[in-house]
Amino acid sequence: MKEKFDFGMEIDPSQASEYLSAHSECVLLDVREPDEHAYSRIDESLHIPLATLSQRLDSLDANRPILVYCHHGIRSLAAVRLLKAKGFPKTSSIIGGIERWAIEIDSSLPRY
Repeated sequence: MKEKFDFGMEIDPSQASEYLSAHSECVLLDVREPDEHAYSRIDESLHIPLATLSQRLDSLDANRPILVYCHHGIRSLAAVRLLKAKGFPKTSSIIGGIERWAIEIDSSLPRY
């Protein structure tokens, strides 16, 4: 039986990594710009830039958990606010973005 998870606004990278490993239904959403995504990305992430997110909500399932990241955690927090307001309650921003993920979880990721 999977533990209940509290989807607050933010989640630290180690908690996010553990959650992703235990919940295959979870969507990892990258809201950075295309050039950033091309340079460095977390495997299996779905790429929807923040600027286009509101027009692409139909490509997401409100019943699935969504963990969001950007470079440092600012854009992903804005994305989580938008998603929660639009009926996606199970969303959290990864604190520190891909930068902190590269430091704490996967040092093979290029940093910029």
